[in-house]
Formats: sequence, C-alpha cells, structure tokens
Amino acid sequence: MWLTSTVRNGWRQLTSMRTALVLLFLLAVAAIPGSVLPQKRLSPEKVAEYAQNNPSSAPWLDRLQLFDVYSSVWFSAIYLLLFVSLVGCLVPRFRTHIVALIRVPPNAPKRLERLPEHADGLPHDGDLAATAERLRALMRKRRFRAVVREAGDGYTVSAEKGYLKETGNLLFHFSLLALLIGMALGGLYGWHGNRILVRGDELCNSLQQYDEFSPGSRVDKEDLPRFCMSLVDFKASYLDSGQPSAFRARMGYEVDGRSGERRVAVNNPLRLGPATAYLLASGYAPEVRYTDRTGKSQTITAPFLTIDDAMTSQGVLAFPDANIGVRDTTYGPTGKVQVAFDGTYLPTVPENVHVGKSAFPEERDPRLMLRVYMGDLGLDAGTPQSVYEINQAQIGNGLLRPVGDAIALRKGESATLPDGSRIEFLGTRPWIAVSVRHDPGEELVLVGAVLLVTGLLGSLAGRRRRIFFRVTPGGVEAGGLPRTDYAGFTAEFEAIVRDAREGAGPDGELVRPATGGHDSGVPGGDAVLRG
Repeated sequence: MWLTSTVRNGWRQLTSMRTALVLLFLLAVAAIPGSVLPQKRLSPEKVAEYAQNNPSSAPWLDRLQLFDVYSSVWFSAIYLLLFVSLVGCLVPRFRTHIVALIRVPPNAPKRLERLPEHADGLPHDGDLAATAERLRALMRKRRFRAVVREAGDGYTVSAEKGYLKETGNLLFHFSLLALLIGMALGGLYGWHGNRILVRGDELCNSLQQYDEFSPGSRVDKEDLPRFCMSLVDFKASYLDSGQPSAFRARMGYEVDGRSGERRVAVNNPLRLGPATAYLLASGYAPEVRYTDRTGKSQTITAPFLTIDDAMTSQGVLAFPDANIGVRDTTYGPTGKVQVAFDGTYLPTVPENVHVGKSAFPEERDPRLMLRVYMGDLGLDAGTPQSVYEINQAQIGNGLLRPVGDAIALRKGESATLPDGSRIEFLGTRPWIAVSVRHDPGEELVLVGAVLLVTGLLGSLAGRRRRIFFRVTPGGVEAGGLPRTDYAGFTAEFEAIVRDAREGAGPDGELVRPATGGHDSGVPGGDAVLRG
C-alpha cells in the first residue's frame, strides 16, 4: 500500500502542469552550456583547443558531458521527463474536454440570485413550454449550446458557450508536444553539413567532403544518402547603392540516377532526395600562379571571406610545396622556404587606395593586395590551422617572416619578389557557401508551430460562460455565470436579458417557438428533458 501510494503521488506530481512548466524551464537552462561551450559533434577541434587552454577545468566539464550537451544523460532525462509529463497531463484533460463537448449543459441551479449576474421579472408568453423554447432559440441564435428541461412547475433553459478556450489550450499543448517530437527526430536522425564551393568544384555527400558536419545522435556515415552537386556558375546583382538585389547560382546535380542543372537562389533551395541544399553566402576566390626560385609553378584558387557589405575580402594564399630542396636560414632557423600571401581583395578600388576597403561589391576595378611571408608555415606539425589566416604563432616564434613591401596587382599583372620568385594574379572565380541539411522532423515542427499559434489565439479569444433561465407561472428569472475572466460578460448578459424581455434575437428578428419536435443542440436529444 505504501509503495502504491508513493507511486500514485509521484505520478500525480509528474503529470501536473506546474511540473511540466518547471521541466520546460530546466530544458531551456540545460541548453545554455551547449551554446556557450564548444560541442564535440559540431566542432571537435574547438573542444581540443578549449581543453588545451583550460587544462584544469576541461576534464571536469568533459565528465559532466558539457562538451556533448544534447546527447548527455541529464539533458535526455529532462527531455524525456518533459515528454512524459506533457502526455500524462494532456491525455486526461483531452478526455475530459471530449466528454464536456458531448454532454449537454448542466441544469440550472435552484438559487439563480446567487450567481454573479441575475435578473428577474421577465415576462412569458402564457405558454411556459413555448416561452422556454423561445429562450432556447434565442440562445442558439447567439451560438450557445442550449437545452430545455422540465422542472417542477415550469421549465429551465441551460445555455453554455466558450469551449474554444479549452480547445485552444489543448491544441497549444499538443502542438508543443509535436514540436518536442519533431525536434527529437531531427536531433536523432537529422544531419547537416556546410561547404564552400568555388565555381567548378564538386561536392559528393560524404563526411570527408564537408568543411563542417554535424550528424544526429543515431546517424552513421553509412546512413548518408548518395548524391553529388557542383557549382556551374554564380551571378550576383546589385543596386546602385551597393545593396544586393539577387543571387543566382546554377548548380549541377546527380541524385537517384538523375542528373541535370538547376538555378538556386536564397529562397529557392536545391532538393537532393531527402536532403536540401541552401545558398548561404557568396564571395570571390582569387586565382594566382606562383613560380618559386627553382622555376616550379603552382596555381591555386583560394576563397577569400568577405568582411563588409562592399565585398572586401580577406584570405591566405599558401604554397607549402614551394622551393622544395632549397634550404635558406634567412627566413627562419628551420631553413624551409615555404611561401604564403596574406591577401585583401577589393572588387572595386576606391579613389583613396589606402582606405583598404572596396567601394562597390561588384568587380568594376578589382585589385589584389598581398603581403608576402616566407619560412616555415607550421603545416608539418600536425596541428589544425585555419586556411583563412596565417599562423601567428609561427610569426611570433620567428619561424615565418614578412618579406619586402606589400604588392598590389590587377588582373593579369605579376610581380617579382626579392628572392627572384614571381606571383601572377590570373583572375577570380565566384564561390558560394551551401548548407546541406536533412531533418526528418521539420514537417512535424512546421505543423506544430502553426497549430501552436492557432491554439494560443483560440485560448486567448475563448471565454467560457453559462446562462440559465427558469420559467415559472410567476415569470422568468435569468442568471449568468462566467467560467473564466471576461470583462464584457455583464454587458453580454444584459443584452441577452433585453432580447429575452423583448422577445427578439440578437439581429432584431422576432423569435417564435418552433412546433413539433425540437433540437436540443445535442445529437439525438429532445427539446424538453423530463424527469
């Protein structure tokens, strides 16, 4: 008995709405570390960097699973408890609401004068049954569910309205439940990856080809669907003010044995079977040819990241295989003569070139500004490095050194470096950033979000109230009871009483009692309930 009572009380507490709200708050709080701390599934290299910079706290944070929040035991426990709490809370309320919708309004209380709103002295038509039927028709005209009952020496009329409030409330919470299910499906079986594609590049759906990849908890690399896509061309249009007006990419694809090309825009993604590729950003990728002191030439195309709305771009052009076999300690103690260029690309050079920012995002008068570094790039150490900036640690340690003055090149121009090597600016290619996503719960989340707003509006707009009439030989008495806070209930009750006194409906049309069989507002019911 003790165990049964404890389990029953625990279940009652878990399935209360107060507990559900507390768990929802805890879920929001528990998600904060996932936004503040780097996560293993999103960026393992940042987790390693954090552990290197914080050797004392990182092991404890790792034991608490704070680097893998959304797959942790404690986050999953809160999520599941919230799910169970909502189900246990909503199912009984749903059952009760269905019963309330089917059941006829309750009988009028004996003492109507005790209700918040009361009126008496209303006339009747001489025929008590006809008067009761007229009042029922009046309430039905106002969209109340109404029923007439025989009571002692007269009749009672019970009318009720405002079920939309509870319906909206339940719809809101069931939609919240659908959102939780949809997000759980996305977290377990969804995945997304990001990649920068330069014109001519191809991306096939494998883990190694993404710049960033985030799989769901139940997703394995073998589960990824097979498809490929490539950037054929990209065009951007700008207004005279420099504001972008359109971005259009022409992309080739191969999926499910089909291949072709399609135009992709910001709000027009590319469908690839169960996945979708979205266009996120764009920019310029300078193409340069470097000829080292041994006469070996290398050509690379490197995407530069934009830093302002005028498409001023910055990046690095690295040549780790330059000057192989050459040893020169002028640029560092290791004797390596690797070469890198720290570059800034201006699609349109301003009148004052020293400003260092483009005057317009379109290529009208492009210029590539380069700063030369030679020495050891540090790529052989095995430590991950950014491909968009030079390793400042190598410069600080004296292993990589700046050489000569800055260089400014137009398309087709070249420059000779102090060691006799040459750099040539061949032109640019456009690049785009694409995000490839698969979320099996996105449709459920969308439907849940729409229904959630609909339910919220219904819950706020609905106001449940009851109106009662008692028809006796001495006259007609009315009473009103609001079931929820409703500031306009008094005015509505007075309008109903006025219409009942005048014998007219809300539209001014005379309401006359029906003859023969009557509808009580309940399927299969009679206008008069006896006994």
